[in-house]
Amino acid sequence: MKYRKFGKHDFTTSEIGYGAWAIGGSWGEQKDDESLGALNRALDLGCNFIDTAAGYGGGHSERLIGQVLRERQAAGKDESIFVATKTPPADGEWPPSPYCKAEERYSESYLRENIAERMACLGTKKIDLLQLHTWTRAWNRNPTPFKILRELQAEGKIGLIGVSTPEQDQNSVIDLMRGGWIDAVQVIYNILEQEPAAELLDVAAECGVGVIVRVAFDEGALTGKFTADTTFAEDDFRSNYFAGDRIGRIVKRVDAIKADVEGSSYTMPQAALKFVLAHPAVSLVIPGIRTIAQAEANCGVSDLADLPEDLMTRLHSHNWRRGIWYSGK
Repeated sequence: MKYRKFGKHDFTTSEIGYGAWAIGGSWGEQKDDESLGALNRALDLGCNFIDTAAGYGGGHSERLIGQVLRERQAAGKDESIFVATKTPPADGEWPPSPYCKAEERYSESYLRENIAERMACLGTKKIDLLQLHTWTRAWNRNPTPFKILRELQAEGKIGLIGVSTPEQDQNSVIDLMRGGWIDAVQVIYNILEQEPAAELLDVAAECGVGVIVRVAFDEGALTGKFTADTTFAEDDFRSNYFAGDRIGRIVKRVDAIKADVEGSSYTMPQAALKFVLAHPAVSLVIPGIRTIAQAEANCGVSDLADLPEDLMTRLHSHNWRRGIWYSGK
């Protein structure tokens, strides 16, 4: 496993982090013993960064993580594991509309209560990185929630402060970075979604902001395992993400990427992760890991050689301006 600086902060992160959404639920059937085994294996392989959220099973993902960390500590493991979690806005539109008020969606009382719940689920007295689980550009001129989080940081309850970008307006966080409001940003960046490379990633580097990349596999599509006939269970998040004609549309795109990757010695998942890691502003990528086999496959990518320049150039051509995919057809 290779390691990188996390922005300007005093922490060195593994290039491959642990995306812990699926172990909380919403991705089809998942057994806790599989989840615990996968997480332990990733940590054994040098992963030292775990990303979770309140919404991942209503705290179930956090509780599993807390269990693993306590058990490893009790077993005498000498390791420093960095855990990032997220607080969602209070009930209302997702993502927040331009008319939502920050003081209602992220009030001080709500933030304090929710963060206390995050600590209880994780079994810790301090959260290494607390991220707001979405944002709206409408609040940039008066980012009150981050003022509250800075108070919690000064009280020792939070280490670093971040935001998980809203899918439809990722560039809304650029002003936050330049204003010094956040220490870390979590973005969607992959072979199909390359817009962050236009400005966001460079601004993060300039401001010393740690960059966590999510959705590197575009919810599984960039692993190359889907076909136009692939379906998902009703309780699987992807049944909505790939609703209607989306699965067919994205498979055509991925087939074109496969043709460029073929003969390179990289599998599609390897190429997808190495593409993300090729950008120097990226601190780490957090693929979802549900099994021991996935932990081994994903963590092993860090030690592979970088993608050759000619392959990177070909992959740049697959940038897809697909519009607001999350909002429906």
